[in-house]
Amino acid sequence: MTTSPLHTKTKISVCIGEADQPVGTLIYTKQGARENTSFAYSEGWLSGANRFKVSPELELVTAHQSRKAPSKVDSPFPFALADTAPDAWGRRVILRDHAKRRKNGDQDTKQGALTELDFLLAVDDFSRVGALRLRDEQGVFQRAAHTGQRATPALLDLGKIYAASRAVEQGQETEADLRYLVGKGTSLGGMRPKCTLIDHHQRLAIGKFPSVGDTRSVTRGEVLALRLASAAGINVAQSRIELIDGVAVAVIERFDRTADGRRIPYLSAASMLQASRQDEHHYVEIADAILQSSLQPTLDTQELWRRMVFNHLITNVDDHLQNHGFLHHGHGLWRLAPAFDINPFPDKDRESKTWLSEATGPIIELAPLLAHCEYFSFSRQQALDALAKIYQAVKGWRSMATSAAVGLKPQELDDFAPAFEHEAMEEARISLGHASH
Repeated sequence: MTTSPLHTKTKISVCIGEADQPVGTLIYTKQGARENTSFAYSEGWLSGANRFKVSPELELVTAHQSRKAPSKVDSPFPFALADTAPDAWGRRVILRDHAKRRKNGDQDTKQGALTELDFLLAVDDFSRVGALRLRDEQGVFQRAAHTGQRATPALLDLGKIYAASRAVEQGQETEADLRYLVGKGTSLGGMRPKCTLIDHHQRLAIGKFPSVGDTRSVTRGEVLALRLASAAGINVAQSRIELIDGVAVAVIERFDRTADGRRIPYLSAASMLQASRQDEHHYVEIADAILQSSLQPTLDTQELWRRMVFNHLITNVDDHLQNHGFLHHGHGLWRLAPAFDINPFPDKDRESKTWLSEATGPIIELAPLLAHCEYFSFSRQQALDALAKIYQAVKGWRSMATSAAVGLKPQELDDFAPAFEHEAMEEARISLGHASH
């Protein structure tokens, strides 16, 4: 590694899985405000029987492959590594911790602004999304827990993490709060407070907390949406509500680990499409990527169509490309990951963030979805059959919402009703030929 006030060059070893199999070498360079990277596969990876492109833009060749961020909102890292970087909440915690340490004269705190590499390496190795792992030039995994300690907390510690997260949101955090939170963030999410944890079954999970600005029970709303999606025939991340001193925390099981804890390679849909965050992309492009890369393309394109319809009917308008993902199933073939980060938005217009296609624009009604069903491997009748199951699931949202699994009170249902009871449901009923009520 070389450093100067204006020039930094750092070498990182990229490995995969519990066996720490070497994949290649990442070289990060910062010159002034410019950050870029270069990646080269190891000879062992390229000659191995199980080799595959760990990131869609990284061809299986010996040469170094360079990348610089196309815009200020994009990452300088290969797409698969960018997927493992902390989300907006994690970055917020890391920045607060860095600022407080520097203000208090901590001699080990880096001077100057944090780089994208600092954020990437601040993620806990044990819970880093997917299967890629990072080691520094001394062979230490980034970010490794201290000897004899575990960076990922148990479910029993959720109350402490919630209290620390609340303090950060209110601007009242202590150094102890920040030390407790750093490294426990996630890559799968946005600005809302959350952490990784180990649940009662020793499975890796995400704990999502209420935010100080919430006007409705967003955590119960997310579990409601995931339970309805499952009833609609959609493959979803397992979820439940945990009460912490009477506060509802959504616990979402991580799907990038096997039952025995082994890591599964993961790519977001944005990475699969090699998409800049400044560009508009469409569901038909995700379908094209599925047709090229999926182990079971017909099932996955049909699943994608179900999710589009379901999102429309529950007013989940936060359907950007980072909220869709893929899991590797061997030999460079992928499957659509379980649905996650699905939320009803009763206070927003029913307009998808990701467009159906360039020609149709955002999803604002059901008719274009039915018209394009064949592009997603459905016949018209199969699409109507799938729609019928989704419609029935969403129609029963009040019963699911007040069930023990979700726990909303009857008086809270009015807060969510606009997300589930609207003209799009009437359009679905008419499309299915139901009799008028």
